Amino acid sequence: MDRTDWIEHRRPDDRERIGWIRPDGDAWVAVSLLGAPLTGPVDWLEAEEALDATSLAWLGEVWILEDEDGEMLRVRLVDVSPGGVVVQTDDFGAIDAPVRRIDLPWPAPPTLRPWRPGDPDGRTMFGA
Repeated sequence: MDRTDWIEHRRPDDRERIGWIRPDGDAWVAVSLLGAPLTGPVDWLEAEEALDATSLAWLGEVWILEDEDGEMLRVRLVDVSPGGVVVQTDDFGAIDAPVRRIDLPWPAPPTLRPWRPGDPDGRTMFGA
């Protein structure tokens, strides 16, 4: 994916990268760290506001990944960059829980999405 005309957007307080703003004709599109559009074509200020509102809090959230066998895995994001996305199965805070790391392309595939109520919670794998 050609990102040569994308403009990095950072939080003003700590300068942490929270996404990009890319041109779209005479407008701009806010793009998340996962490479997904957060807005349609909007003006510059709206794109900045969308990124600022998203921030980085979602990185610590639970996600669902549908693997190649169709299994829904409860995962956490480990690393996100234009070089790729790494997730690992959720360990529920247990230091001795088995985890599986999975490398994904960037932008992240649509098989990775935020966990929603009603999704498998994965606790059965630990006997809970």
